[in-house]
Amino acid sequence: MKKQVSMLITLVALVFSISAWAQKPASPPAKAEGSIDGVKVTVDYAQPSAKGRKIMGELVPFGEVWRTGANAVSAIEFGSDVKVEGKALPKGKYGLFTIPGEKEWVIIFSKQNSGSPFDYSDKKDALRVNVKPGKADAFVETFTIAVEKNNVVLKWENTAVAFKVAK
Repeated sequence: MKKQVSMLITLVALVFSISAWAQKPASPPAKAEGSIDGVKVTVDYAQPSAKGRKIMGELVPFGEVWRTGANAVSAIEFGSDVKVEGKALPKGKYGLFTIPGEKEWVIIFSKQNSGSPFDYSDKKDALRVNVKPGKADAFVETFTIAVEKNNVVLKWENTAVAFKVAK
């Protein structure tokens, strides 16, 4: 009898652990890929969702460095040397951080492209550019990054932010 109870408990624990493992993470991993001026651009990030929360200015505070996604450092990779908003950035993989603002965003390309996003230091910045935020065409529930034409575009809630990339 003890053996049967022990096996039953083990079986129940196994079923719960498998179902927990199979659940979709709250902020699943995502990848944006594309080509701009013949340069391959890849962004690996995690996609948080709004879930009824106020995002810009609250969950993502204005004037503070944001990891630009969830979970880990969002990474952007350029297959060749590029110009971002007219400023040179060598080929390579960078951490993508931002400082959101109501009227202006700072896009940060950091030499820190992995590890904890909470270890950010401006001493590791490779490049910073300023861009103006815009309004998304429609409400965006889940944070999204896309490579569109000559831009990398970040969208979440009612906000869309793009930065130009050229060879």
